[in-house]
Amino acid sequence: MTDRVLAIDGGNSKTAVALVDVDGRVLAQVRGPGASPQHLGVARSLEVFDRLVREVAGRAGVAGGGVIATHTAAYLAGADLPEEERELRAAVEAQGWSGTSAVGNDTFALLRAGTADGIGVAVVCGAGINCVAVAPDGRTHRFPALGHISGDWGGGGHLGSEALWLAVRAEDGRGEPTALLDAVVAHYGTATVAEAVRRLHLGEVEFDPNALCPVLFEVAAGGDAVARSVVDRLVEEVVLLARVSLTRLELLAEPVDVVLGGGVLTGTGGVVVDAVAARLGAVAPVARVRVVDVPPVVGAALLGLDAVGASPGAESRLRAAYESEVRVG
Repeated sequence: MTDRVLAIDGGNSKTAVALVDVDGRVLAQVRGPGASPQHLGVARSLEVFDRLVREVAGRAGVAGGGVIATHTAAYLAGADLPEEERELRAAVEAQGWSGTSAVGNDTFALLRAGTADGIGVAVVCGAGINCVAVAPDGRTHRFPALGHISGDWGGGGHLGSEALWLAVRAEDGRGEPTALLDAVVAHYGTATVAEAVRRLHLGEVEFDPNALCPVLFEVAAGGDAVARSVVDRLVEEVVLLARVSLTRLELLAEPVDVVLGGGVLTGTGGVVVDAVAARLGAVAPVARVRVVDVPPVVGAALLGLDAVGASPGAESRLRAAYESEVRVG
């Protein structure tokens, strides 16, 4: 069997699976729904992953009933604690997709996607927020990333909920005036925010706080001080995550990459990224802040290629395939 790597990027909102050969050629790729074990449970998540894996094998012309790759590199949202990683790795190995497997948090795939060697810091802000770091000597630093109970602040859902909270208080007098009031009313198509809250409470409208996140950034871009304060708080949090990680690994004075990813950070242009670079530069002057320019599944595939000892040319070939896809898309 030609050496192949099965790469899985399992996020909260979507899953990407790719099958690549040891030379970095993409044999097939598929995308599917999010299947975080925290939301669906391990068994249901593996059902989703297995369906996508068998689909990608079929598209690549590989017999789909047994081993389809030399190595599986699965980097998943919800693999936050060591015991969760162990459970997920055992579940992945039980699927029989490959001879060897590695399972880790999806933020490590983001870090590898944004660097040449997987060294540095990665901060992701999508549905949630997380940060991991890897030093040149292999030491790692990470946060539990379990939400509010583990000290997290940020993520699309959190920011969207904050926008609604501020709009409610602006309307009922407990908060400061803000253009978020009119923006949230327009978003829900109601006469008042109070009416939107009533409908949300009664289940007449589904509450998707992530959908309010773009509203927050749009209002902030218009100069609203209240909305802008939330965006500034996000910048502060991203810088804090990166700074703490760099400090713990003694990398503040080293020229390492700080990779930013996730829909919230990549979807705001330079509003957050430029501010993060400026503030982080004050404490880590030679750190290189950059936004990842290929999908995280590329990072999962690269970690897999690293594991099987692929040649350096495999990385450039794989990146070129996805960079072309990004340009066309």
